[in-house]
Parts: sequence; C-alpha cells; structure tokens
Amino acid sequence: MKIWKKLSSKVVFKNKFWSYVLDEYSIGDDVKGEYHYAHTPGSTLVIPMLDKDKFVLIKQYRYLNQNFSIEFPCGGVADGLSRPDNARKELREEIGYDAQTLTKIGEFSPFTGASDEMCTVFLGKDLKKDPLPSDITEEFEVLILTKAQVEELIAKNIIWDGLSLAAWSLFLPIIEKNAV
Repeated sequence: MKIWKKLSSKVVFKNKFWSYVLDEYSIGDDVKGEYHYAHTPGSTLVIPMLDKDKFVLIKQYRYLNQNFSIEFPCGGVADGLSRPDNARKELREEIGYDAQTLTKIGEFSPFTGASDEMCTVFLGKDLKKDPLPSDITEEFEVLILTKAQVEELIAKNIIWDGLSLAAWSLFLPIIEKNAV
C-alpha cells in the first residue's frame, strides 16, 4: 500500500471548535490531489457508571439532525486541557457530577475520511456532585439507565449517536468480563 505525502496544507476557515483544512497531496509519482477535512484537537466521552448496572446519559437536541439524542457526556477538547481534565469538565457541565475515578478505555475516530478527530473514551466511577454551568446553547435532561435499558434503546435505534455507540462497543467487553 502506498503512503500519501502531504505537499501543502492551508486553513480555509477556523472557529473555536475546528478548522476547515485543504491539503495538497501526492501518491507516488503519478497521483496528485486535494483533500478537504475538518481538523479538531479531539474529543472526550465519558461513560458515567453509578454502580454495576446504572449509567448516566443525557438527552439533548441536535440541531443538524433536527432531533433529540440520547448520549453519553462528550465534548471537544478545550484549549489548555488534558483529555482527562476535558472529560471531567464535560461531566460537570452536562450531568453536574465529577468522576473521582476516571479510567481510559480506548480511542476511536468518529468520522474517518472527513475529520482527523480522535475521541478518547473514559469510564467514570465514584461520581460526586460538582456542577459547572453549561454552554448557553446546550440544554440537557439527565437520564439514569440500566445496562439492559441502554441495550434496548440501542436495539430500537433510539440511541443513534455514533460516538455513544462506538464508546459502548469499547465498554461492553470490559463489563462482560466483570472488570469494572
């Protein structure tokens, strides 16, 4: 397999969350082209676990889908924050709790081919009330669901958020081995 070589890179547009980037590339001597993508500093997602069978999720309105979504707390990595610190910030903003125990369980690319973002997934345990104000554009309903309820909502396509689905698939082998 041939490696793509970046010839140049230009930021076309930038906001506080991501940059729209245009790269020129070559593959060997014969192929040259342009690659358009969104660059982000990454994201963090936390699966907050109250006990061995209770999880905290949020319900929020997703503008681009014009629909309500049930998800695990997640957000883009803010400037100056480590991934664990960002995960804790998102927990505090979205569910009003911090995790005294935060364990990294994996990483994945949420939108390969269109973004270079990598999402780091954490398991949050030993939750303690410690709220932060949420962003003015975000409104959350906090849900406490059992593993069976999460699985049922996934099966019925009520939980359709790709980040939450990917994170849950990373988490399932851990809970099935009773390693939590």
